Amino acid sequence: MTRPILSYTVAPSIPQELQCLQEIAYNLLWVWDNELMELFMRIDPDLWELTNHNPVQMLGMIRQERLNTLTRDDAFLLQVERARRRFTDYKDTGSSWFQKTHPDAKNKCIAYFSAEFGLTECLQNYSGGLGILSGDHLKAASDLGLPLVGMGLLYQQGYFRQYLNADGWQQERYPENDFYELPLKPVIDPEGKQKTIALDLPGRRVIAQIWQVQVGRVALYLLDTNIPVNSQEDQDITDQLYGGDREMRIKQEILLGIGGYRALKAMGLNPAVYHLNEGHSSFLTLEHCRNLMHEHHTTFTEAREQTIASTVFTTHTPVPAGNDYFEPGLIEKYFNHYYKELGLTAAEFLGLGRENPANTAESFCMTILALKMSGRSNGVSRLHGKVSREMWKNVWPGVPISDIPVVSITNGVHAPSWISRDLAELLDRYLGPGWREDADQQYWLWGRVHQIPDEELWRTHERRRERLIAFARNRLRTQLEARGATPSEVAQANEILNPEALTIGFSRRFATYKRATLLLRNPERLIKILTDKDRPVQFIFAGKAHPNDNPGKELIRKIIHFERRPEARRRMVFIEDYDIVVARYLVQGVDVWLNTPLRPQEASGTSGMKATLNGAINVSVLDGWWAEACNTNTGWAIGRGEEYSDEEYQNEVESNALFDLLEKEIIPLFYTRMTDDLPRQWILKMKTAMRAIGPEFNTTRMVRQYIEEMYMPALQRAEILAKDNLEHARQLAAWKQNLRTNWSTLKILEVKNERLDGFKVGDSCVIHAWLDLGKCRADDISVELFYGPLNANGNIESEKTSPMQYLKQAENGSHEFVGTIKLDKSGRIGHTVRVLPKHQDIDNPFREGLILWAQKK
Repeated sequence: MTRPILSYTVAPSIPQELQCLQEIAYNLLWVWDNELMELFMRIDPDLWELTNHNPVQMLGMIRQERLNTLTRDDAFLLQVERARRRFTDYKDTGSSWFQKTHPDAKNKCIAYFSAEFGLTECLQNYSGGLGILSGDHLKAASDLGLPLVGMGLLYQQGYFRQYLNADGWQQERYPENDFYELPLKPVIDPEGKQKTIALDLPGRRVIAQIWQVQVGRVALYLLDTNIPVNSQEDQDITDQLYGGDREMRIKQEILLGIGGYRALKAMGLNPAVYHLNEGHSSFLTLEHCRNLMHEHHTTFTEAREQTIASTVFTTHTPVPAGNDYFEPGLIEKYFNHYYKELGLTAAEFLGLGRENPANTAESFCMTILALKMSGRSNGVSRLHGKVSREMWKNVWPGVPISDIPVVSITNGVHAPSWISRDLAELLDRYLGPGWREDADQQYWLWGRVHQIPDEELWRTHERRRERLIAFARNRLRTQLEARGATPSEVAQANEILNPEALTIGFSRRFATYKRATLLLRNPERLIKILTDKDRPVQFIFAGKAHPNDNPGKELIRKIIHFERRPEARRRMVFIEDYDIVVARYLVQGVDVWLNTPLRPQEASGTSGMKATLNGAINVSVLDGWWAEACNTNTGWAIGRGEEYSDEEYQNEVESNALFDLLEKEIIPLFYTRMTDDLPRQWILKMKTAMRAIGPEFNTTRMVRQYIEEMYMPALQRAEILAKDNLEHARQLAAWKQNLRTNWSTLKILEVKNERLDGFKVGDSCVIHAWLDLGKCRADDISVELFYGPLNANGNIESEKTSPMQYLKQAENGSHEFVGTIKLDKSGRIGHTVRVLPKHQDIDNPFREGLILWAQKK
């Protein structure tokens, strides 16, 4: 194949009257603004589908005669003008929620790093839930007017495209993306060339070019190494998302973290806060330290304080195996010169990614690096926050689980991106447009969902189910033809599924813990449900297994083999190549959304939220977000949140529980119709679920929570430490070093109650503690009472804390502290005393890993 010596981009000849279409096409606002999307659909509906909903490619392919015809269509020109005004008004951030709420921070910048971004189907830069969450985060940030930029990698092949062979075994193909036909543009330097950054890898320098995707008001920057100046090995770094071996992974994560940081600097951006979405980008914290050391002539320890203050981290993985670990030898190979530039030894550098820095056999973990280098960390649901605190407790030995510095911010979904156009119009009519736009009125507005007439909501939902069935039939025809099926088999695709039957959807990544085949454990009960002529039920499955996950692929194969049984053939379908298009049809068209993870391995999950916003009802294990959203009015729970040591037994119990729900509650409720043939109790449950989940489990709430609980505190603390050439950061680093050196000299000598017994509810218990401060100062520590009811083992549970006040220095040189416990409950109560670091510039004393407990004598 011959490469050109020069290449050109030939732009379509867009008439003057339609010039704004180009700008709108290159801004992904059309993804969630139906009026803008309908503008492109109207130009050429067939071409819109052919290009996989890509307006940039579409405008490059449209016939010139069609464009000329449109300039003579007054109605279309009026629609273009309305779209132009709508587009222009949206871009104005002056009246946005963030500008009104935090006017002093409007010129700050938050950088959001993620390995994948799922924004729209034509930009295949995502694999699944993490990417979709990242994309929804950017969209909500845009809606709120948050000054945020995204940073990621641009993959030549993206994630794989899925197809199944005749046996139902997953196969992968990797079509290459043509970046010049996608809604992204190269970032150009002052000389008119594409802006690049450089990275030093072992024995060579790698160049990455920068691309920009405009997401409403938010810019997303993506790095790409597939350029001739690099060796083929280095061009391949950005070939595939989650492809290759551990060495490929570390190269990608160096590019994302260090390269992404340098790219923002190269474009003149100086973020006040960095948000690491999962641990893939954690190396940016080291680059931030390196940059601060050069700019301010500080030590690594001093720069680290500033970096910690300005970094927040979100973990999404509730099992250790899902986190990135690198062998020490691989870290040494890629960071041998880098850690020396930081002024660190190999052991000190490796210790940043280890639970126990002294354990030389321990691998380097990206999540641990992120936890140690971020001032604030969170899980993505309440349950996941709890799981994460337990999972990473060894990073902070001695700290109670409840005090491990990992909080929770439950995920949400970007409602305008996922709610069907039909339903969106219904919500506009009865809730008002504020359900999309008014961040302060979400809870009140969603209460109006009960004002929607049952007939209108149900008919709207039925239309979406009909479209889902039509889509599934079309996809199945295509799948069968690709497999070489006979004409009669292809023709049967027109007869699958029933547009009026209870339709249950299951689509997600096919990992074994998600248990896609839980229903197949009892094939007789399943067949009985599928073949009920009076109350028909049907299932639609979709999802991908990782290319290296053979057990996940086996789950798909089992479903395919089961659906080929004569009793199941028309009632069970697997849709290949799960992507945003398939997800959209499913969440907008099913009646029930099924989720069967092995608790507590689902960090959050968001597909069920999307389905409920469209009127579907969830039936799920109490895991992830559903553990906090489920009640008898919003859906059904499989089990009661039990966790079993015997996984096989758990599968059997929960499979039976699911069948009981289907047979005794879900199916009867769906088919209980009034004289007008409306399932009014079902519709009431739809409305109640939408009312509860709509305002709470969306990215407007989620991003606002990140702003108030993560971004703004980080921004404020970072500003304090940065004053006077990082003077506060220098002082804090010196104070911490001194405290760590002297902490072992600190001792709790004695703890006494003023009274030992005879307490009644309402009494106060006064406690004194005497400390030997050693080489520490009283101002450097806080002394706390730690108390609560005792369990059967004599341990404190449901603990509370209360500060103790410094009283005086005794004649023997010890220092006396006093505190009081209010006894407001009867029963066995216990207390102890603990000592923590105290300084005006630390926001969480537990992060230091310094804690001293009183010992029983």
